[in-house]
Amino acid sequence: MNKKVEKIYDVIVIGGGSSGMMAAARASARGLSVLLLEKNKRLGEKLRISGGGRCNILNAEEDEKILLSKYGDASKFLHSLFAEFGMKDTFSFFEERDLLLHTEALKRTFPKSNKAEDVVSILEEELKKGRVEIRCGATIKSLETKDGSIVSVKTETEKFTGKEYIVATGGLSHPETGSTGDGFNWLSKLTHTIVKPTPGLVPLASPSLWVRELSGVSLPDTSVSFFVDGKRVFVVKGRILFTHFGLSGPLILNSSERVSDLLHEGVVTARIDLFYTVDHGALDKYVVSIFDENKNKEFKNVLKEILPEGMSKGVMLYLEETLDVEKKVHSVSKEERKRLVHTLKSMPADIDGLMGFDKAVVADGGVLPEEIDFKTMRSKKCYNLFVTGDLLHISRPSGGYSLQLCWSTGYVAGSSVCAEVKNPA
Repeated sequence: MNKKVEKIYDVIVIGGGSSGMMAAARASARGLSVLLLEKNKRLGEKLRISGGGRCNILNAEEDEKILLSKYGDASKFLHSLFAEFGMKDTFSFFEERDLLLHTEALKRTFPKSNKAEDVVSILEEELKKGRVEIRCGATIKSLETKDGSIVSVKTETEKFTGKEYIVATGGLSHPETGSTGDGFNWLSKLTHTIVKPTPGLVPLASPSLWVRELSGVSLPDTSVSFFVDGKRVFVVKGRILFTHFGLSGPLILNSSERVSDLLHEGVVTARIDLFYTVDHGALDKYVVSIFDENKNKEFKNVLKEILPEGMSKGVMLYLEETLDVEKKVHSVSKEERKRLVHTLKSMPADIDGLMGFDKAVVADGGVLPEEIDFKTMRSKKCYNLFVTGDLLHISRPSGGYSLQLCWSTGYVAGSSVCAEVKNPA
């Protein structure tokens, strides 16, 4: 009887998220035999929910210096990476595969369809064209090593052998999508230094009832001032989203790290300017004009004509504490009107904490960039290992920068794997 010959893949990719699918697609396009292992029942679970299901696929910042600056201290490692596969390359990659893109405020770029599923479909089609062997529902138990390199991957039921390995399991954000930090444990055992992950780009928790009353409502253009013990510390402008637990949206997510520091200093309050493009005087004139047209109506019924769309229910809940909202508009005193204007320019929301990994858009922490060759994404600790995406300790704001890192690291890893490399050991 002939003994069954074990198949040896050129590349085994662990993790079927953004960077893993890109890496597998690129490696297979080079003619390599590729096995893609994913613990979930289908690929791209986190990608499917990114951007609220719309997928902020990249940030269309053309100035590379500005783009790199968004990655903080890690920017010095990314020059060669983005030179190999940067923003314009990513844009072309998807549009050449008939996924049309459009750019919105702050250069955030989305599929024209506004469907993250379409991004996943493009990548799945690439995997199919490259004849990538895909195993979903494959929970990795261990990476077996010998003499400083990986020799096989063990799942709960099988063992797979490859020449080289790409680990793309993601960080700890949105653990419901399978991002449970498994990769950090494996890489630590391979002597990589792992910076302890903390939630990054997270919403803020607020106990203020008027905020929670507005769950699902967004303000596309507003200003938020953050105070500690009544003293203003910083001001930011942009879009916010009210949720059942507090505040979210790009402006809030990008402020979360600074707010985290403030929470250690005292009582934190966010004051939201619902009309930040006009000053108090102009807003007062506007309110007077609305009042003049509706003198005999009840104040509560006129408020929605003053406020941005969808805001009246929550603001009314707050105003009920200091104003008789049942009174007729003609009975509202000048002092009460002035107080209303002041309130609309500074709606207070108490902040009592940050949401955790389950609400984080990204989580920082991971492998130190110094331990990776960013020209190839090859590990400097284990010669047949490549590391991509959210496993890297690289901070970045929301707005497409996280996915860009995934596309770039995945593509470069897929381009470099199985190249002629001398074992440094």
